[in-house]
Amino acid sequence: MKKRYIELHLHLDGAITPDIAKDLAALQKIKLPYKDERELEKALMVSKDCRSLNEFLECFKLPCSLLQTKEGIARAVYLVQENIKRQGVVYAEIRFAPQLHMDKGLTMREVIESALDGLKKSDLKCNLILCCMRMADNKEQNLETVKLAKEYLINEESNKDYGVVALDLAGAEALYKTEQFIDVFKLATELNVPFTIHAGEADGAESVKKAVQFGAKRIGHGVRSVENLALMKALSEKKICLEMCPTSNLQTKAIEKIEDFPIREFMKLGIPVTINTDDMAICGTDMGHEMNLIRNKFDITDNEESEIYANAVRYSFAKNKIKKQLMEVQ
Repeated sequence: MKKRYIELHLHLDGAITPDIAKDLAALQKIKLPYKDERELEKALMVSKDCRSLNEFLECFKLPCSLLQTKEGIARAVYLVQENIKRQGVVYAEIRFAPQLHMDKGLTMREVIESALDGLKKSDLKCNLILCCMRMADNKEQNLETVKLAKEYLINEESNKDYGVVALDLAGAEALYKTEQFIDVFKLATELNVPFTIHAGEADGAESVKKAVQFGAKRIGHGVRSVENLALMKALSEKKICLEMCPTSNLQTKAIEKIEDFPIREFMKLGIPVTINTDDMAICGTDMGHEMNLIRNKFDITDNEESEIYANAVRYSFAKNKIKKQLMEVQ
């Protein structure tokens, strides 16, 4: 039987494969400055000698340049959904930062509505997460993202099953500390908008601790939580889910080698973990590869793999009726 996967941590701009890039370029009449497929692939994928998260983030320039029009954004969301559906993904939460898609004059509202238009074109069960960004001078844009997330948010009372379901904070974690963004998540809490936060990837356990204090329902990555036993116990007690991304963590040097990936330590303490690709195209991976990697390296049993799937259902931001459907197809 074909494996089924749930992807909770997937960046739209990090999922633009060469085929999708060529499609988006043709649609928007953009000439790609690459002479062949190999050059294009090299521009879209992280190098094998990547030294840090900041270097990793450089790979987003090309895909982001293709996501600056209504048509491009809608088409990209649809194509990414279709791509991951072929790989066995039955539910996904795709995240993106509206403020990064305004170079050609779109408003944040137009960016979000374009992504929602794309979402409706595929039959894959899928929702959107809006990212705030770690930058020095974009506080107002982040606060606007929070307000728009509230405006477009779906919940149990909504008549729509799919749409915007949460917020995130992404970007250069070590340069812009989690604690600097307290106002963003104070507003999100006031507006009752659920959120996940990238933490414990390029920065240490203190970053995760701050995310927990802010009220994050999930943590993006969180691998460096292993540095603090008290924090790990808190994650377990509060049942805060970790969106773990093994290949990405290797490439950004959040871990030095796969044997350092702390999934066993987290599972032993009862911390809910999920497995994700992070940036499928940039990392050169998919959900099947990620699950095979941890299964082989950490002797993950069939029952444990089923529990990882169940965690993804339980801690997704999907409506309860969608969660019920996802449990039934496991």
